Amino acid sequence: MTGRLASVNLGGVTEAEWAGDASGRSGIDKRPVEGPVLLGVDGVAGDFIGERAHHGGPDQAVYAYAEEDAAWWSAEIGRSIRPGGFGENLTTYAVDVTDAVIGERWAVGSALLQVTKPRTPCTTFAGFWGVPDLIKRFTVRATPGAYLRVLHEGEVGAGDPVEVVDRPAHGVTIGEVFRAMSLEPELLPRLLDAPDLPEQIQEKVRRRLAGRS
Repeated sequence: MTGRLASVNLGGVTEAEWAGDASGRSGIDKRPVEGPVLLGVDGVAGDFIGERAHHGGPDQAVYAYAEEDAAWWSAEIGRSIRPGGFGENLTTYAVDVTDAVIGERWAVGSALLQVTKPRTPCTTFAGFWGVPDLIKRFTVRATPGAYLRVLHEGEVGAGDPVEVVDRPAHGVTIGEVFRAMSLEPELLPRLLDAPDLPEQIQEKVRRRLAGRS
């Protein structure tokens, strides 16, 4: 499967009452940039991350959201959502991000990326959009976008193809992980079939399953 990058987006410093970290600063307001951008193991060059306890790091170095899912939200809330409006670094086109399999690898530009986990909505996200019930609505919609590891550092730019070069046979998807953790706990056992799911999530799954038994 091959799609492309509609845009690459970087965030500067936004200061606001709704911002997530203790200093009231956030990097959620990302804007499209021209030219190549370096994707590193710990994050995207030039991208500000305000709350490092919950963003950035090897398991969530890059965040991708599908242009098609953004279009649904634009119609749902009745206003245009520009690329980067979900706080995503990569806005994709013709890539089924929700059905991406945990551990699958994307060749993009000169970088090699690996799908790791869905995004969890937060109060910063709701504050940035100015939609108080956004967390609930985002959870019900269950198109969370995907975080990715950077397996091979490289540069990417708008228009670059996104090629899925490897897809694990277990079939556990971004959407399935999100629903299991938020809406459908009966799916939790399936998540342990995905070895590339971050250990923090695997441990949370094991604790929940132990509590149910």
